Amino acid sequence: MKEKLMMISLGLLPLIMVLGNSTLIPLLPNIQQSLDLNELQTGFILSAFTIPAAILIPIAGILSDRYGRKKLILISLTFIMVGSIVSFFSMAIPSQAFSILIGGRVIQGIGAAGTTTLAMALVGDVFHNDKRATALGLLEVYNGVGKVIAPIIGATVALVTWSAVFIVYPLVALMAFLGINRYVENVKNSENALGIRAYFQQAFRIVYQRKRELFPLFFIGGVGLFIVFGVLYFLSFLIQETYHIDGFFKGTAFFFPLTAMTLASYWSGKRIKNDEVLMKKLMLLGTSLLFITFGLLIFVHSLSVLMFSLTLAFGGLGFVLPCVNMMITSTTSDAERGFVVSLYGTTRFLGVALGPIVYGVWMVNEKSMYMYSFLTLLIAGGWLILRIFSSVDIGKRKVVKVKLK
Repeated sequence: MKEKLMMISLGLLPLIMVLGNSTLIPLLPNIQQSLDLNELQTGFILSAFTIPAAILIPIAGILSDRYGRKKLILISLTFIMVGSIVSFFSMAIPSQAFSILIGGRVIQGIGAAGTTTLAMALVGDVFHNDKRATALGLLEVYNGVGKVIAPIIGATVALVTWSAVFIVYPLVALMAFLGINRYVENVKNSENALGIRAYFQQAFRIVYQRKRELFPLFFIGGVGLFIVFGVLYFLSFLIQETYHIDGFFKGTAFFFPLTAMTLASYWSGKRIKNDEVLMKKLMLLGTSLLFITFGLLIFVHSLSVLMFSLTLAFGGLGFVLPCVNMMITSTTSDAERGFVVSLYGTTRFLGVALGPIVYGVWMVNEKSMYMYSFLTLLIAGGWLILRIFSSVDIGKRKVVKVKLK
């Protein structure tokens, strides 16, 4: 029972990270109009959260390797709650509302640095073999569930006022804080006595030595989240401005692609266990779905085709991410896991941060936007397939040991 409660508490961390941006995506046109912002300023409301997180994730990983994951997670959740309160009261001073909102979002982003990646690292510390794969899959499911419900929550809460969305965020953070404080033990590593310089030298040496296997995994994770949040940003404006769908029904428009991603993540996490062969097959299937669907969107732009294609594409990404998570968390020892997973988290957060900004420029020409998306996926997926599928050995140590039957 304690193990289940611990997983629920840890699962709230990726959920919190997702809520940080996804609840705001359907509200961006309303916020833009309310604060009289341009497209760049509107996109920065999302990036002000993710850029600080991306920068600070490696630092959070280093500190967690030295002082324990639990302590860093609790500090991070405190920052999130404070930043949410600042963001909520931004409209109290209308002339400075945008600046205060950005300040609150930056504080939230500082806290977000210690959420998903530290949860993944902690799972790697606590669980092993099949349980580790299942637990990592569940974290990706919480991530997907957050993406499904967040736009609906945001669109529904905004029927009162858009700033009310910042009440939901600290409530979930408080639940996670209480659960982790009670049910999660503070795991420390024996190497935490290393000095900062020695630690950096050791950690970077490990990453450099394993760059052939790690870098393609990092890149596909970052590009995947870049595409997800960039497309969701575009979809928010398309649905409201072109098809005049607003309120609760606007939130539900994100349901099908994000649900497909969640279900695929859950199924993959349950099935992959220690089966390296299956992981490779699922990554090939997932990247193929991404190639095909975005290739189709270059030529066909109707809403029905768009929603169908995004459902298949996000489902494909749901096959890929749990496999990537498993490979990364299993490829290093406990002492360096926080740092390595944090580098991976940085690439994911950079993808989340850059997606809305880049798509804000790309979506001026819809056909070009899909072309650029396809080419970006082709590079990331091609690198993944070339490096991962062309070698029987994944580095000097195999992530998992499986015999072909």
